[in-house]
Amino acid sequence: MSRICIKNIRLRTIIGIESFERTNKQDIVINVALDVDTQKAAQSDDIGDALDYKQLTKSIISFVEATDFFLLERLCDQVLEIVMRDERVAWGQVEIDKPAALRFCDSVSLEVSRSR
Repeated sequence: MSRICIKNIRLRTIIGIESFERTNKQDIVINVALDVDTQKAAQSDDIGDALDYKQLTKSIISFVEATDFFLLERLCDQVLEIVMRDERVAWGQVEIDKPAALRFCDSVSLEVSRSR
């Protein structure tokens, strides 16, 4: 198994329960890690044998930018669902930071993971 990490996807979305959060997009930062067997791709050097992490990232971006959320928990769970769609993913983890969540803090983050 190899671990693929997609770091610091910076997006803006509607997230939160307060009225001002429902009308103004907020910054979020998404980090994804996934374990996948890369041996076939490493041997063949053929993109067809590899997990397409560019397409995975595009799917995450499209989903997050087109959807709004009340809770960080829901957003994390939904992004993890996207990560786990590919049957080759044995384990996936999503961490999402909400930088403006709390005063006096750099951010609040939530991390979820799942394995097959």
